[in-house]
Amino acid sequence: MKWLLVAVLTAFTIFSAITQSHLLHGSPVNSLCADLIHPANYSCTEHTIQTKDGYILALQRVASHGPRLQYGPPVLLQHGLFMAGDVWFLNSPKESLGFILADHGFDVWVGNVRGTRYSYGHVTLSETDKEFWDWSWQDLAMYDLAEMIQYLYSISNSKIFLVGHSQGTIMSFAALTQPHVAEMVEAAALLCPISYLDHVTAPLVERMVFMHLDQMVVALGLHQINFRSDMLVKLVDSLCEGHMDCTDFLTSITGTNCCFNASRIEYYLDYEPHPSSVKNIRHLFQMIRKGTFAQYDYGYLKNLRIYGMSKPPEFKLSLIPASLPMWMGYGGTDGLADVTDVDHTLAELPSSPELLYLENYGHIDFVLGTSAKEDVYKHMIQFFRARRKSSSW
Repeated sequence: MKWLLVAVLTAFTIFSAITQSHLLHGSPVNSLCADLIHPANYSCTEHTIQTKDGYILALQRVASHGPRLQYGPPVLLQHGLFMAGDVWFLNSPKESLGFILADHGFDVWVGNVRGTRYSYGHVTLSETDKEFWDWSWQDLAMYDLAEMIQYLYSISNSKIFLVGHSQGTIMSFAALTQPHVAEMVEAAALLCPISYLDHVTAPLVERMVFMHLDQMVVALGLHQINFRSDMLVKLVDSLCEGHMDCTDFLTSITGTNCCFNASRIEYYLDYEPHPSSVKNIRHLFQMIRKGTFAQYDYGYLKNLRIYGMSKPPEFKLSLIPASLPMWMGYGGTDGLADVTDVDHTLAELPSSPELLYLENYGHIDFVLGTSAKEDVYKHMIQFFRARRKSSSW
């Protein structure tokens, strides 16, 4: 098995270098507005921001068409791992959270982190440079999300509503421990909230962690994880073969999902998954192994050099202001945001968020579920409206 993994990963390295060489530096492959928003007859404008470490990110501003285009309270949608802003619009306008929020009068902003196909690269680095992929979710939180929030705050001249899913909630928790970020957020709604991952039950994820796949990939010099590569598909097949049933791939990596339309998977795969960095995956695997919500662990000596201590500093959820209203939706069959880990998160927060627990919901149901409008989004919107009781919208 080990020799097979080495062979597949080596081939994937070559394949990635070839395919990436054909990407235009500083240019997104697609436009989210053109791909999904305009065809649904919604207003959409493209925006770009530059992070303090030089990444150029895409933001989209979405509104419902009407006699006069008016923007209500600003809300930022932050996607999860291997996803981008398109995930909020992949179902019909009646089922997709991005469209639903626009229909309810919100000023909808869509975030896309570095490395996704909707981002614009870096001011000096190419996607073929290993340094381009030298980041994990803590950088997405401290740089990408912080810059997005600052941009919305300056444009709207008001505090914003923040919505995150999966990795988007990891980013949110970490960013909100920073006072200068938290003071720009009026309220946060978190779907499948994650700050701890030591009770993950998704079988393929458990197997990859057990086999230390992240360390193998690092040893072979890979920097990007791109599931659109045929080579990586073969790698996943090798992990499943003879060890587990991965015929339902989505279940094997997220847990059981009850309520999304499986007949649309081929359509979803036209957009997802998006690339991420090997370092990001390794950071997530560290969380699973160590049971901590901490910065990236470089090892004893490099930790001393970077952090001034032998272990990476932890993100303290107690630093999130108790005055910040929070709402969380989570499910009983989620193999990634396990109920035990959600309880751990709740125990460390300085306030008690409003909670929506759905026994039959899984990880994907909260963003692609056909019944999520009534089961989830209705309650989220009520939560947001309660924060702005004096508004007419």
